[in-house]
Amino acid sequence: MKITTLFLTAILSITSISIMGQVSFGQSEKINSSWKFYLSDIPEAKAKAYDDSKWKSVEIPHDWSVKEQLSPTLASATGYLPGGIGWYRKTINIPKEKQDEKTYIYFEGVYNYSEVFINGHLLGKRPNGYISFMYDITPYIEYGKNNTIAVRVDHSQSADSRWYTGSGIYRDVWLIYANPIHIAQWGVYAYPEMDKSTGILNIEVELENNTTDKSNLTIVNELVSPDNKVIVKNTQKLSVAGNQNGKITTNLKVKNPALWNLNNPNLYSLKTSVIKDGKEIDATITKTGFRSFTFDPNKGFALNGKWMKVKGVCIHHDAGVLGSAVPHDVWKRRLLTLKEIGVNAIRTSHNPQAPDLYSLCDELGLLVLNEAYDEWEYPKRKWLEGWNVGTPGFQGNYSFFEEWGEKDLADLVRRDRNHLSIFAWSIGNEVDYPNDPYSHPILDGGKNTGFTQATFGGYKKDAPDAMRLGDIAKRLVGVVKKYDESRPTTAGLAGVAMSNETAYPGALDIAGYNYTENRYELDHKKYPNRVIFGSENRHELAAWKAVKDNENIFGQFLWTGIDYLGESGRWPSRGFYSGLLDFGGFIKPRGYFRQSLWSDKPMAYLGTYPTPGRGSKSQVKDVWSQLDAENEGSNYEEKIPSMDAWSIWNYQEGQSIRVVCYTNTEKARLLLDGKEVGQVKDYDDNTGIIFWDIPYHDGKLEVIGMDKNGNETARYAIQSSKQPYALDIQAADKEVSKDGLAQIVIQVVDENGTPVMLSDNEITCQIQGPAKLLGLEASNNEDMSDYTDNRHRTYHGRILAYIQPTGKQGEVKVRFTSPWLKPTEAIINIK
Repeated sequence: MKITTLFLTAILSITSISIMGQVSFGQSEKINSSWKFYLSDIPEAKAKAYDDSKWKSVEIPHDWSVKEQLSPTLASATGYLPGGIGWYRKTINIPKEKQDEKTYIYFEGVYNYSEVFINGHLLGKRPNGYISFMYDITPYIEYGKNNTIAVRVDHSQSADSRWYTGSGIYRDVWLIYANPIHIAQWGVYAYPEMDKSTGILNIEVELENNTTDKSNLTIVNELVSPDNKVIVKNTQKLSVAGNQNGKITTNLKVKNPALWNLNNPNLYSLKTSVIKDGKEIDATITKTGFRSFTFDPNKGFALNGKWMKVKGVCIHHDAGVLGSAVPHDVWKRRLLTLKEIGVNAIRTSHNPQAPDLYSLCDELGLLVLNEAYDEWEYPKRKWLEGWNVGTPGFQGNYSFFEEWGEKDLADLVRRDRNHLSIFAWSIGNEVDYPNDPYSHPILDGGKNTGFTQATFGGYKKDAPDAMRLGDIAKRLVGVVKKYDESRPTTAGLAGVAMSNETAYPGALDIAGYNYTENRYELDHKKYPNRVIFGSENRHELAAWKAVKDNENIFGQFLWTGIDYLGESGRWPSRGFYSGLLDFGGFIKPRGYFRQSLWSDKPMAYLGTYPTPGRGSKSQVKDVWSQLDAENEGSNYEEKIPSMDAWSIWNYQEGQSIRVVCYTNTEKARLLLDGKEVGQVKDYDDNTGIIFWDIPYHDGKLEVIGMDKNGNETARYAIQSSKQPYALDIQAADKEVSKDGLAQIVIQVVDENGTPVMLSDNEITCQIQGPAKLLGLEASNNEDMSDYTDNRHRTYHGRILAYIQPTGKQGEVKVRFTSPWLKPTEAIINIK
């Protein structure tokens, strides 16, 4: 037992280095602190001797765009926030005892067009802002002295995306020390297979010999179970010539392994060690495990042999006020909330995310569709004055696709292929959007061709030929298969009717359809071997029924899971507002509606708004519905009860109010102060929403969800509030680590402690102790005020504070005040 304990201690020490460092070799050290930053182009800043003493001190991850001012003169595509060119500098001391080792610097993500220098020497350039990359800095180091890292980031083409990207070194940075003979970058590849009750972990290990001599090595692979027991071990010999790479392949077999699934995401640890002359010279830990995927054109998708529906959401990589520099703890809270409402999969629309996100999905039990690109060789429309209005721009990342596209994709696959949560690789999203940019004669076919997207004027013979799509897709699929054959390739097809005329869908293993439910049945018959799913879908019940009621359609991905910056409507609009969660990660009404469709647990929710047609404003909130309402003008009518009804019960006495209930129970009863109002109503399978129109009266409004026999299975209540009286902390992290994050939820309440949903009081946050305010997020899409200070207005009476430790232990007091309201405070212990 003592030997095992010591062994596991060694594993844990390596785990903290190699897994976090994401490079699968050496000893990693995070170097996020004490960087200098200047927002301007200063070419001489690459020099070691340059004086940066007057530059701003920043911590990495850092997104400079979100810290600037919103302006209607900027592009709506990127949330009315600016880009620019910025420089970062950091001084590091490399000890003399490291001069016999190799030293590397690894960036998880820099947006974009980065150039990295050390002591004035250019290490390289990487235009793609979403791809992780590493440079060997060994030849340029001055050992035992200060060395200067300088990074130029060029986001001067600020409207180069359809959504907010952020600007700067917005993910972690690492320094890696390694023996000259070590595991290659992303050089361990472990992929599971199941043979009846036996799990087979296939393993590839690539070694890199940076010496001039041939080396005789021993590679040891040991598998540790979820309960921390070494269960199987394999040893192999390998000779690697000088300045060459070598590779071994092997497998480890486990009888009746604990499978990774959505409810019990069991993870094993694979320790890979490199031994030379009896001494361990390199080692890494890879989180892995056992699970199987099955895709069938008639039965859909199975995880570990169990057929299921994928209940997915698309997400972007920002978090409101935090921009694209999103801490681990924020993503964890968001993902857990998505799981709570029934989500079991995410799509990384439309680019690779930070490594943290995939690790969290592994740990929490969420499937991931990992996506690489939103455009290939030509630009798409980038809306500048509001989503789908005005004259678009055509900046974009297409300009480096031909040179970097295949390498970027290869690096994405190699970096992420060990994550059990990833079940498919997407090579692109809507690159086949009709006439944006590709065209085809079928676009002259009229409405009968089945397009659900705008076609922008029919066939354009001078536009790029859509037939090119098949050739590019085959090339990209080939790149994926070179590095991982264990998962299918896919893409989000926007112009399915056009793409069906090309080789594009046939190049994919499974075909994602964006907003094209009307072709599910038709294409299933026409292409019987095609596996089809909804890769991007609106929130209406009909879109879900197209999945639920068709065995062959294995799932859908809603647009979107979380509100995100950019792709904004006309000013004022911070972003795209169709999420199940808002900018702060709180469940929105449509999130509860989705919970009523996807959750296995009985639930009920109440929302209200003035009865339509009686002086009420439209309840539509997502941009599609807003566009529909604009097009229909005064003729717009509510076709089904709203899925965007907030839990508000404050109106004028006697006013006719529509009360909606989102529930998965058989029927529901509505009570006001304990007395039944309206009649018991059955679940409405046509809309998924039960509603009553009743006259308003102050009190407690309550819905009781019941089974078919009338037994209560769920309950939800809302209460009329009085005037705002106090600030109340409804949730707070009381203890966090020095590198963690505290999240505090503040609610305006009345004298009885009832939330005042109509409140928009301004809150001020003050901090005493070793922490700082990262931002205040109220989640109001139309609030275009200053997000850089410590004051902000609540939305629905609520606001979220992000408090980040500054590196020291101690007690932190966070105080919240507002004029005329009773203040409150939270105590956080930094450990």
